[in-house]
Amino acid sequence: MYRHSPATASASLFTSKSIQAILFDLDGTLIDTDDQAVERLSGCLTPIMGRNSARAARWLLMQSETPGNYMVSLLDKIGLDVPVMTFTDKLRRKRGVYMAEEFRLIRGVDKLIPKLQQRYKLGIVTSRSRYHIEQFMRRFPALAGAFAVSVGMQDTDWLKPNPQPVYLAARVLKVPTANCLFVGDTTVDIKAGRRAGTWTVGVLCGFGQRSELERAGAHHILESTADLPRIL
Repeated sequence: MYRHSPATASASLFTSKSIQAILFDLDGTLIDTDDQAVERLSGCLTPIMGRNSARAARWLLMQSETPGNYMVSLLDKIGLDVPVMTFTDKLRRKRGVYMAEEFRLIRGVDKLIPKLQQRYKLGIVTSRSRYHIEQFMRRFPALAGAFAVSVGMQDTDWLKPNPQPVYLAARVLKVPTANCLFVGDTTVDIKAGRRAGTWTVGVLCGFGQRSELERAGAHHILESTADLPRIL
């Protein structure tokens, strides 16, 4: 597996000044719903797992991401993705789950995005549905205009770690993937970016752990998305 040390990654990525666009994952990168999901599942596991419930919940959710994305892609292949996801979104609306008021920004993102917009084209690449993207934009209107493109679950045949969503975002922005930086918190994000030919930054404010992001080939790893200016 291709790996960079942080020092090598920083030199090879940021002295070239070649970045024209920055693409962001949503959960765990711009909003902290990863922690919210862990809290919910942990509450269910507490009677069984006790004090280890939070760790178990995080591991289970992380392990389900790639298979879950492939399942949605397969539903799309047989023409059932839209009906199934529309149904589940309706259930979420009725239960009040994932409403706009529930989204919380990763600390510092509110100040980060306007600054980056002055220098780069910005986009969102997520495995969430178009409904959730719209919820995010509605919850944070001051940031919504900064993103020139958003790619969600219904927009491509395959989801991350397949590179197709990243290719689409770059194409809409009219920026070669070699001139894009993809920022995400999981190995799914890093693999999608690497396979598409972008530079990648892993952040530790979501599900991902440093060791697994390194193994996935992240060019750089930061504690938080808000730390991005330190390496640009």
